[in-house]
Amino acid sequence: MVDYRYLGNSGLKISEITYGNWITHGSQVEEDRSIRTVHRALDLGITTFDTADVYANRKAERILGKALKGLNRENFEVFTKVYWPVGKFGPNDAGLSRKHIFDALHNSLKSLRVDYVDLYQAHRFDYETPLEETFQAFADLVRQGKVMYVGVSEWTAEQIRAGHKLAQEMGIQLVSNQPQYSALWRVIEPKVIPTCQELGMSQIVWSPMAQGVLSGKYVPGQAPPKGSRATDKGNGAAYVQRFMDTQTLEAVQLLKPIAKEAGLTMPQLAIAWVLQNPNVAAALVGASRPSQLNDTVKASGVKLDQDTIDAVNTALADVANTDPASTYEVSPKTRP
Repeated sequence: MVDYRYLGNSGLKISEITYGNWITHGSQVEEDRSIRTVHRALDLGITTFDTADVYANRKAERILGKALKGLNRENFEVFTKVYWPVGKFGPNDAGLSRKHIFDALHNSLKSLRVDYVDLYQAHRFDYETPLEETFQAFADLVRQGKVMYVGVSEWTAEQIRAGHKLAQEMGIQLVSNQPQYSALWRVIEPKVIPTCQELGMSQIVWSPMAQGVLSGKYVPGQAPPKGSRATDKGNGAAYVQRFMDTQTLEAVQLLKPIAKEAGLTMPQLAIAWVLQNPNVAAALVGASRPSQLNDTVKASGVKLDQDTIDAVNTALADVANTDPASTYEVSPKTRP
């Protein structure tokens, strides 16, 4: 079973291991197995599910909605996102304009088969839309009861501060940021995390295992295992490449004795490492089959001693990205 944490300064508790269905549902994994994996997550105490309309051109939302159909709505939390175009590229099919936010949410509610989402997240920052327009749209959806809380994803510290100010002025709660964060990708530590701590916001982190690299399954000099993300030419391979150089893979192998000493598997160590940060409310994990979650959830509640944390940081010191400048390179300067 998993532990639960408050999301920001809100009263909402979420499972610290949150199930995310980017890449897997509608892409790598067939529908029946995806649904069984969601049900296994629920059996293990995972109550929080993160998706986005753009994942597999809305197929991921639809599969999640099908998996959750018939369950008591109060027993789970659904998070989704808005920004990217889905399937079509009309002039208003991307960004954070009022029109796109409203259209996107109504489509997401249909796909997810729910009346409201617990967290609606701006998937990227929109440089072409006034921030006031974006947050007025979010505020209206909150007051309509279609959105409980508002979050952002991959925003810079300055963008988060500006958005939080507007949210307060409009009487709604901006509670979270969803960045990439792992022992190999620590760019949010210098600026984003301190800003969010000050403002009462949490991190919901994606890729805590650095696209699977921190599992140790990619061995230097060997071909990636069949069926792994590095072999998924449709989506996953492009994201994992930044961690596939020989120096990084060799450094990751140094974590194996550290994990063994801590009594953990490599994936458990990677997830436990991000959960040691008090500003992290949840680590997003995926799974291509139900049984994978049996191992993953054992990272919940783990308290790493300082010697273990230091050993991980030392092993990866020469290959981990800690440069906050990388947080300014994520959101496109113009809409797709």
